[in-house]
Amino acid sequence: MSKCQSSIAHSEEETFKIMAYYVPEKDYQPENLPLDQLTHIIFSFSNVIDGEMKFRHKRAGKKLKLLVAQKQNHPHLKVMLACGGWGAGGFSDMAITAEGRTKFVQSTIRMIEEYQLDGIDMDWEYPALDWAGIDAREEDTQTFTLLMKELRKEMDKLDRPMILTFASAGWEYYYEKIELDEVMKYADYMNVMTYDQVTATLPYTAHHTALGWIKSKDLMDYPIAEYYEKRDSIAQARGRPAFKPRSVKSIVAYCLEQGVDPSQIVIGGAFYGRAWKGVPPDKNGLYQPNQGTHIGWAAYHIIRDEYENKNGYTRYWDEVAEAPYLYNPTDSIFFSYDDTASVKLKTQYAIEEDLGGIMFWELGNDTKEENSLVDAIYEATQNKQM
Repeated sequence: MSKCQSSIAHSEEETFKIMAYYVPEKDYQPENLPLDQLTHIIFSFSNVIDGEMKFRHKRAGKKLKLLVAQKQNHPHLKVMLACGGWGAGGFSDMAITAEGRTKFVQSTIRMIEEYQLDGIDMDWEYPALDWAGIDAREEDTQTFTLLMKELRKEMDKLDRPMILTFASAGWEYYYEKIELDEVMKYADYMNVMTYDQVTATLPYTAHHTALGWIKSKDLMDYPIAEYYEKRDSIAQARGRPAFKPRSVKSIVAYCLEQGVDPSQIVIGGAFYGRAWKGVPPDKNGLYQPNQGTHIGWAAYHIIRDEYENKNGYTRYWDEVAEAPYLYNPTDSIFFSYDDTASVKLKTQYAIEEDLGGIMFWELGNDTKEENSLVDAIYEATQNKQM
């Protein structure tokens, strides 16, 4: 048994997982979702409110019940509930005491029973780090482990198998702030958020959801190289891990080195993109300086309908990053995003490396037309089975 391999007998068949995070759309029609192509759907979000797992709005609970009802038509589907998300606090104050954790766990069990859920996803971003403007303390490192342990214990008492996952970061420093080997004893999967690897505030363009392992040497002919050198010097001076380009392959390699069972690793795809403005035409805008955010977040269906090889934008492919990008030389705008080719490659990579599966944020951003991102992921898994 590897260092981090779970001692829990997994509650599911050992099949490749396709997990969709899902925020209910305005025109909410769960019967029209591509549920036949998913293994799990993770309803997002509940929150830590007054120390308990709750919804901020009652209508969320009504929508969740409608989604769970779809299991009548899709009995294979696992419906889960995510708690937290970027900027969602309350975790540190709740978890710091045994009484607080017990209160939260009991409320979680009530939610599971009320909505007849198949599992819970803990989306604490991030233990011991206040980067999202939430309360954090050093003790979070240990209390996150205790919280996962206590959730696992109580969930295992229920009359049906329960899935427990958590959303983890796509960069190494996060893993210094959690007890990875202990947490993985209680989690079925870690959903690695291999997107937002850079943000739209970065002074250079880059890939925000790259698959390929980008090395520092790959950037030497680009203006961004100097930026990474400076940031790396700062990181080393602070005793932090090296500051280097992020990607799916690099963080998976890191997690495997820490002893995580590959079957417990679920990698992430981005159903959205980010764009920069004021980007010069060198290298078709890749790794070039910019003049700020053009669009901080754009759903894939918008990118495909309005930008991909349209309105002056041309799609390019980066062989090293194994990722697409768009550039408009007239408007000097650069887009980083996932498309059908890149999510298919991510899926194939996860299958080849015997990982647990692929997840994505989030389903409502996909196109409703043919050849969607979900279609590409699903088709890649079917090719595996042929």
